[in-house]
Amino acid sequence: MTKKRQLLVSSMVIVVFIVVVSIWYVLQKEDPKQIEETTEASQASYDETWRPQFHYTPAKNWMNDPNGMVYYKGKYHLFYQHNPKGDQFGNMSWGHAVSEDLIHWKELDVAMEPDEYGMIFSGSVVVDEDNTSGLFQGDEGGLIAYYTSAGDVQDQRLAYSTDEGKTWTKYEGNPIVPNPGIKDFRDPVVMWHEESEKWIMLLVAGDKVMFYGSDNMVDWSYLSEFGSDHGAHGGVWETPELFELPVDGNQDQKKWVLQVDMNPGSIAGGSGGQYFIGDFDGKEFKLDRGQTETKWTDYGKDFYATQAFNNMDKVIWIAWMSNWQYAADIPTSPWRGAMSLPREVSLTTNDRGEILLTQQPIKELDDLRGEKLIEMENRTLDGSMSLPEFDERTYEIVATFRVDEADEFGFKVAQGEGEETIVGYDDQNNYLFTDRNNSGVTDFHPEFSGVFRAPMEAMDGYTIKLHIYVDESSVEVFGNNGQKVLTNQIFPSEGSDDLSIYSYGGNVTIESLDVYDLESMHE
Repeated sequence: MTKKRQLLVSSMVIVVFIVVVSIWYVLQKEDPKQIEETTEASQASYDETWRPQFHYTPAKNWMNDPNGMVYYKGKYHLFYQHNPKGDQFGNMSWGHAVSEDLIHWKELDVAMEPDEYGMIFSGSVVVDEDNTSGLFQGDEGGLIAYYTSAGDVQDQRLAYSTDEGKTWTKYEGNPIVPNPGIKDFRDPVVMWHEESEKWIMLLVAGDKVMFYGSDNMVDWSYLSEFGSDHGAHGGVWETPELFELPVDGNQDQKKWVLQVDMNPGSIAGGSGGQYFIGDFDGKEFKLDRGQTETKWTDYGKDFYATQAFNNMDKVIWIAWMSNWQYAADIPTSPWRGAMSLPREVSLTTNDRGEILLTQQPIKELDDLRGEKLIEMENRTLDGSMSLPEFDERTYEIVATFRVDEADEFGFKVAQGEGEETIVGYDDQNNYLFTDRNNSGVTDFHPEFSGVFRAPMEAMDGYTIKLHIYVDESSVEVFGNNGQKVLTNQIFPSEGSDDLSIYSYGGNVTIESLDVYDLESMHE
């Protein structure tokens, strides 16, 4: 090499070195907040086929159970089972998203990842406001996460956060609840019980719920168990919930609700949830007398692993909108898994005097309403009626029918050439149903197609109320003010965006009908 070329190469090396050093220096002077924002998780684009527009989905990869849901310092935190490395179950971590209104979510970095003890399974997050645990500095509190470590055995562990759930420190004394020799021993849910003035932990163990108590949030003692002789036992119990609610809004009459999911063996096949109504004294849950039939949380195929937000004065919960029968096969990309709409839960008495758990879409969803596409009152229908110039894939239906002579009536949503999803009421057999046999792409799994039914009688003998949310890949149906609910995924073709109303076997009166266009939650 000539001296001239050597000099040229040396000069180029010096220039590259100066550029690298300059970039490094600029980054060191960058606003720390700006750096933090650029390293956060990517956000969903909302342009992919079947991407939900007002249900939470991660930008990419696998998601299942919601867990660790808590309201803290003005934000709702949604943690969830997540595989940040692929679109199948595995490498289970805690994904993380935050919202100020329960509707518009921002995905953050993965909160907790597997370690040498196993994957990070479901759990809960509570606020330790007064530093009861002693895990925080001075009197300053923070967030405590309880989760299942799933390695050779499943045990319960604790982590704590001082930065609003962005990072977590795993407790040195883990596990806080060792495995007592039970194969399926998981999903800790922790709550404060006011009357006994102690913290309560619920765990599922096989097909029962076990209760533990603690004064300091760290040391836990066994209290009791429930379920061996109650409810459905077609599969393993998972993801419990426990809360107290007034009946019909009466603060002087309250009942406790114990909700437990199960896989398989649900009412619609595969995974689903059941609930029990009774009393809880800080040690034992006792079922109300006369409760012999299983009470199902949702009669659709796609509502599982239900969990409520902690640190709130009302009960709002969310579920994973899928089913373990086919969750790994649903035809979405680059994400796989979605959450249900947030629902407010209450207890109401029906016409026969039964106390029922009711679910209503949260009122904040009204803010997504755009144009009112259809408005109708006191219209008699006998046959089918297509709604002209309807061309929507995300909308809300609020309808009240008076049962006249019709054997069956309802809506055909996501309609297209040879495709439709039917949401109807069978007055002959008294049930609300969703039929997704011809809903679009259904052949990815033999258990996906079907008709799913919820027993439901007309209110006052003649009124049926339907509240329906249609998104790109789901239909959620709330019947008679949320007394019965059906949640189902659908995967319609691109052109299946028509809507019609029908009545078979006679006429029905549409007392009122409002259909709203719904905006995407990212707008």
